[in-house]
Amino acid sequence: MEEKGTLYLCATPIGNLEDITLRVLRILREADLIAAEDTRRTRKLLSHYDIHTPMTSYHEHNCRSKGEYLLQLLAEGQQIALVTDAGTPGISDPGAELAAKALARRFTVTALPGASAAVTALAVSGLPIETFVFEGFLPSSSKARRDKLNALRGEKRTLVFYEAPHRILKVLEDMSDIWGNRRLAVARELTKKHEEVIRGTVDEALDYFRHNTPRGEFCLVLEGYSGGMVREEDSLQQLDLPKLPGLPGLPGSLNPSPGLQALELEESGVPRKEALRTVAKAYGLSRREVYRIMVLEKEKLRN
Repeated sequence: MEEKGTLYLCATPIGNLEDITLRVLRILREADLIAAEDTRRTRKLLSHYDIHTPMTSYHEHNCRSKGEYLLQLLAEGQQIALVTDAGTPGISDPGAELAAKALARRFTVTALPGASAAVTALAVSGLPIETFVFEGFLPSSSKARRDKLNALRGEKRTLVFYEAPHRILKVLEDMSDIWGNRRLAVARELTKKHEEVIRGTVDEALDYFRHNTPRGEFCLVLEGYSGGMVREEDSLQQLDLPKLPGLPGLPGSLNPSPGLQALELEESGVPRKEALRTVAKAYGLSRREVYRIMVLEKEKLRN
């Protein structure tokens, strides 16, 4: 009986070509075929290490047809090395689908550990990483993205996202609007020559990228929901707001009440939109949440 093949999930560098294990290099040399998400990118890696194994493409646009082809090769006993654009296969790429189908057909699937942008960004973020949630890429459409952020607004664990440069401003704007001014780290071009990690708050990152053109691939690490204010040592723009009594029935972290503070600013002549933005930023809340509390405060004052 012919022995079945093995699918090797090979982690490749996310930037610096030195970030690859000796084991991955050996498997790339010994495999019958390399299935690559981007053959041009992988060819540079293979050329750098003088590897001449045959290669075929496997990406989101051909994963169904090419996936069946690769599964047939595994059934014939061939050894296949799967690589993504960069990092670990199966993390926010179609490699996960191929691995699942291979396991369903009882082929051997082996992961070769190595570089991962999400783990690297977490390590340098300066945020709590005892527990975290990896969400990959947010939806590209505005409504779906905002729905997703609303669904995650109460998540207390640190959150990790991937994002493209042409969407980073919209994503940060949505996060500021829905989640408020949380702490975050924005990592781009990790391990590459122009590596950059920006640590601060969502609004500070927004201001930075409004004045500096976003380039490269991004990984966002954000603190989870705490219900409290952005701490003074973590923000460059703390506001001195009046101390007013809290609203009964709301969490203690909302004391003094942001709704009352927004009302006071509005009554002093500050436009409502600006009052909501100011208080939301100080409390690490969304403008929508401050407005909701303000409406409750108004109803309370009427009664």
